[in-house]
Amino acid sequence: MTDLRNADLNLLTALAVLLEERHVSRAANRLHLSQPAMSRTLHRLRDTFGDELLVRTRHGYEPTVRGHQLQWELADLLPRLETLLRGNGFDPATATAAFHVHCTDYATSVLGPAVFQRVSREAPRISLTVEPLSDRSFADVEQGRVGLVLSGVVAPESLHWETLFEEDFVCLLAHDHPATGDRLTLADFGRYPHVVVVVLDGEQTMVDRRLAELGRRRFAGLRVPYFSAAPAALPGTDLVATLPRRGAAPYLDDPAYRVVEAPVEIQPFPYGIAWHPRVDGDPAHQWLRKVLRDAAAETTRTKPAPRRPS
Repeated sequence: MTDLRNADLNLLTALAVLLEERHVSRAANRLHLSQPAMSRTLHRLRDTFGDELLVRTRHGYEPTVRGHQLQWELADLLPRLETLLRGNGFDPATATAAFHVHCTDYATSVLGPAVFQRVSREAPRISLTVEPLSDRSFADVEQGRVGLVLSGVVAPESLHWETLFEEDFVCLLAHDHPATGDRLTLADFGRYPHVVVVVLDGEQTMVDRRLAELGRRRFAGLRVPYFSAAPAALPGTDLVATLPRRGAAPYLDDPAYRVVEAPVEIQPFPYGIAWHPRVDGDPAHQWLRKVLRDAAAETTRTKPAPRRPS
């Protein structure tokens, strides 16, 4: 374990932010410091730890071996110190904290309104940064760069996981799409081109993994990075967009579209949150998880998803 006796908590926090951002100006903005002050802090940190910590490369700053080691240690240490200093109580009205959350635009559209309103109302000094889900999201949680991941992909066993709700898929089509009936068959699914929403590993994870299990593939006529971009591509085409049911709800009454059931083989899935065990008992983190849990319950209660035909 690193000897931190000569470093105060503010300096350690600055180090954690620098190692996360790997950019002096961005770190300065997060800590509400000027860039020269942040540069002086970095020099002081280098003196304190006897290491460069961050070195310039052609791709920007990168942590040294010592920097990587400290990043891991601080990700575990800082939440414990913050909890120790503030005690077991947590008052969102006066608390100051910064949370980083990774999720898709589907999660922000379904849960975001309730979450953002509540955070703004109850915790005006808490900063919430939402970034796109990526192939590194779970690793970023393990390394302390991200506090929470919202995903339809269940987290690895090294992280805690909680299901917020169950979700399934529907297919969104242009109103004059040649497919008939209230449900696409698996043969239909292979017959028409698709708008593929790239989530992880270059694929729409929950759909394409299931197709692979069935020994099937679909033709990607278009790939887009966001669920919200898929509907725009449909009018005037034979493209099929396979969307989570709640995400397709806004198009139910839109005359430009048809919402039909996905093939029965495309199974439902749990949608949930993942976090690291080290923050499991942190009061601020517990509060944020409850906000997400309540938002999921409220969304399910007040905005029911379209149901399958009986």
